[in-house]
Amino acid sequence: MEKINSDYKTISEVAKILNLINTKTGKINTHTLRFWEKQFKQIRPIILSGRRRYYDNKSIELLKQIKYLLKDKGMTINGVKKILINKKTFELDEISDSSININKNNLKFKIKKISKLLKEIKKIK
Repeated sequence: MEKINSDYKTISEVAKILNLINTKTGKINTHTLRFWEKQFKQIRPIILSGRRRYYDNKSIELLKQIKYLLKDKGMTINGVKKILINKKTFELDEISDSSININKNNLKFKIKKISKLLKEIKKIK
């Protein structure tokens, strides 16, 4: 049977991408992905006949973030849920921070320019 679209990955393929492999047995841990689906409502694979799950690239990227936060950063499920819920506010904060930094740099430039002009004016007197 041929896959519907190469943009979609099966649960086994996603588990391999995320390196969710049992170190003792060497088997792929697809049950981890099923558990995460229940915990994180943002993960919505397409479920076709035979109850086969297919994940799109957006879901895979989200799963990568979840795995990173849970496994690498050691966060709790509730902590990751809060981050995913507030993700847009974090993005807005980053935008405002970068605009503030740009304004700070621009302000420093203007101050330097003004002080240079003042020095030139003092020389003229």
